[in-house]
Amino acid sequence: MPKTTSPAAPPEPASYEEALAELERLVSELESGQLPLDRLLQSYQRGAQLLSYCRARLEAVEQQVKVLEDGQLKPWMQA
Repeated sequence: MPKTTSPAAPPEPASYEEALAELERLVSELESGQLPLDRLLQSYQRGAQLLSYCRARLEAVEQQVKVLEDGQLKPWMQA
């Protein structure tokens, strides 16, 4: 029986903005309902990875803001 090779894992995004743009593209494709089942599953899995990456980046930034504000988050002032 021949061995099947698993596809290479997609690269980690270079930035939060890149991850968000790819995630938005994937959501649009998923919502279109035009993807074959295998591609649908791959897109969903990639979307979950991107969502996890974005959440981790946001949490890291939140921690940095807490340090900069001496542990007290202040509300954002709108201009």
